Amino acid sequence: MNGILYELLLAFQFMTRIPIRGLPHRPGALARAAKFFPIVGLVIGLIASGIYHFLMPYVSRPILAMVVLSYLVVITGALHEDGLADSADGFVGGWSKEQVLEIMRDSRVGTYGAIAVGLSLLWRFVLIMSVAPARLPATLIAAGVLCRWTSLPLGFFLPSARAEEGLGGYIAGRLPTWSFLWGTIFALFSVGVVLRRASLWPWLITLAITVSSGCYFRRRIQGVTGDCFGAVNQVTEIAIYAVGALHP
Repeated sequence: MNGILYELLLAFQFMTRIPIRGLPHRPGALARAAKFFPIVGLVIGLIASGIYHFLMPYVSRPILAMVVLSYLVVITGALHEDGLADSADGFVGGWSKEQVLEIMRDSRVGTYGAIAVGLSLLWRFVLIMSVAPARLPATLIAAGVLCRWTSLPLGFFLPSARAEEGLGGYIAGRLPTWSFLWGTIFALFSVGVVLRRASLWPWLITLAITVSSGCYFRRRIQGVTGDCFGAVNQVTEIAIYAVGALHP
């Protein structure tokens, strides 16, 4: 299996629950495969858009929003929701870097994590319903790309916050320059195609969330973890839906 196909499949294996078996372990492969995260987001968004188009004539908007949201959670195995929950528990409940990382490592979900995931689901449900029907397919696609693109600058500019290896450690501080640039160019192009002139505000919001989150992570834990990637993913997705809902 050649390198590009292997890395593409690895990106889908890592970011989704699509059953992809038999990929051999290759050192540093996930960091190189990160350039395909926006493609994973594009495919997820396209399928969500297809679900919307197929069901729109048959079901009410609340049910349609619930179906789309359920798909978005199931296709990723709640990977990003898990990161949001752990980050909320860690950063709110911990004072020192060591406390934050220890709480984030705990597999149990605390009060802050449960509230964060609950609010994330509620906000996404309400905002998906609020986006104009003509704009929702493009908004779903753009959100899928942009929220996954955020892992590229975070992984490129920030080191791993943990001394030992973790999922975030396979990417953080190891992302090759070419992977960062390639993924960014693809994200710019794909979002520009689906949103055209309306792509400016989603990009500005995404950049603002990514930069502010990166500065916060650097100050609190001197780096980033896999849970941080998931948390920023969730916040960005919500923000893109909000931009879509506010657009006339």
